[in-house]
Amino acid sequence: MAQPPDNRGVPAESQAVLDADPREEIARIEAQIEDQSDAIERCRKMVLASKLAAAGGAVLMVLLLVGIVPSNAAAMIGAMAAVIGGVVMFGSTTSTSGQLGAAVKQAEARRAELIAMINPRVVGNGRAN
Repeated sequence: MAQPPDNRGVPAESQAVLDADPREEIARIEAQIEDQSDAIERCRKMVLASKLAAAGGAVLMVLLLVGIVPSNAAAMIGAMAAVIGGVVMFGSTTSTSGQLGAAVKQAEARRAELIAMINPRVVGNGRAN
């Protein structure tokens, strides 16, 4: 159940965030963005691996069907498993990467809001001596 608003009209759960130092929140968000960016990079690598697995399985299936590679049931089952597994891994990882990308954009927007809230000043006159 939600807490009643305090005297400023802000729910009690949100008040803790408002009372926190914006610089600490910015640092926390930047760490979160970095972690999510690392996860996106891992997803890119997994997408590449899934494409390679699916393509390798497909090539092996063609080679088995044409007769270039001696036909055996285990190789054909392995090739089909590689194609199916590659497609499934590709779809799952692509979806995860998209969700992480959206989370990064949302965190960057929140960070920009907090930076604007603290109203930073530019030090110096911008000219080189």
